[in-house]
Amino acid sequence: HNNSSEQLSSSTRRCRVRAASRAGVVTSAGSKEVTLLDYGAGNVRSVRNAIAKLGFTVRDVSKPEDLLTAERLIFPGVGAYGSAMDILKERGLVEPLKEYIASGKPFFGVCLGLQLLYDGSEESGGVEGLGVIPGMVRRFTGDDLVVPHIGWNTLVPKRQSGLLQHVPDGDRLYFVHSYRATPEPANKEWVLATCDYGGEFVAAVQKGDVMACQFHPEKSGDKGIGIFKSFLEGTTAETPGEYISTPKPAGSSAGGGLSKRVIACLDVRANDNGDLVVTKGDSYDVRDKDEGGDVRNLGKPVELAGRYFEQGADEVAFLNITGYRDLPLTDAPMLEVLRRASETVFVPLTVGGGIRDFTDSEGRSYTALEVASAYFSSGADKISIGSDAVEVAQAYYKGGMKKDGSTSVEQISARYGAQAVVISVD
Repeated sequence: HNNSSEQLSSSTRRCRVRAASRAGVVTSAGSKEVTLLDYGAGNVRSVRNAIAKLGFTVRDVSKPEDLLTAERLIFPGVGAYGSAMDILKERGLVEPLKEYIASGKPFFGVCLGLQLLYDGSEESGGVEGLGVIPGMVRRFTGDDLVVPHIGWNTLVPKRQSGLLQHVPDGDRLYFVHSYRATPEPANKEWVLATCDYGGEFVAAVQKGDVMACQFHPEKSGDKGIGIFKSFLEGTTAETPGEYISTPKPAGSSAGGGLSKRVIACLDVRANDNGDLVVTKGDSYDVRDKDEGGDVRNLGKPVELAGRYFEQGADEVAFLNITGYRDLPLTDAPMLEVLRRASETVFVPLTVGGGIRDFTDSEGRSYTALEVASAYFSSGADKISIGSDAVEVAQAYYKGGMKKDGSTSVEQISARYGAQAVVISVD
């Protein structure tokens, strides 16, 4: 799609941010409330948990007027660009959101919440954005460059800001995205930090009290919690200084680039008492060989996930190997594991097991997308597809290697983004 910033309608060109040079916007004294724009497109439970951990309460946006009365606003965008803009338009939130940002009151966008500030994106065939920041969002390109950009990468600060005061130089934050904005003269005054992946791209922006980041602070451990702390407590003032135009060299002490990762993978299934336990075995034979032959119990999923997080795991993956007699949507224990784990584990959570189309014992049918949505809303950042992926591949080759949009992989990727879908192969 050959869309460009010049071709976008004038109505989306520049939503001017007022009072951008102020060190801080005064809100109600002692207010411990923050407004959250959750438009239902993915997992924002960890954002809620990060806010709660810092002693703040969440006020959800349920109608357009809620944006205009907000004092602090967090916009954690998840999923595909086009889908997000469609939902914002359907709910009548586009103009109130622009008005809020233009007011100069504290705003913090996360991931897609940063990209939507730009004029538009080539994702979803070319879609107009909010038009706050000049420029277009485009897909990563490069020889042998793996897309999406997933993992822990370093920042190159362009200016000093209190927003990043808890991120030591050279430390890594968690990124997961297929599209990015790039620095250019027209948006230079916005760029707070960049990152390198097949070239320099925008990692964080700030103008006054309007700020956003491409990485996920809620999935970046204590450093990410510190970023939320700075925003919520209003300690994000920028330090005047020259724009740093040259990235740190690859051989610098900061050691930029994606790091190798440690992912804790936990097989989870119900024991004979109906309790979920972490277990291991040979070819899923997880029963002890002694008399009684109960499911081998290596610990409680939430407790072990928390322990691995504290020890430095970069991600925790749960594979539910329980044999389903019915629909996994009714698997309340696994959904509860995700909810509870996301309260204390601030790195990505992946879950797999039973993510496929289902017809339950009463004849009601559910799609893999609905199953995945239940996992996402309970705290998962990515879903892992195993058995169904084999059938998807077989159908793809049988159909002449043509996609028709009907498979679980395509539907979930279209709604939540390709980075949210993992294919597991034993």
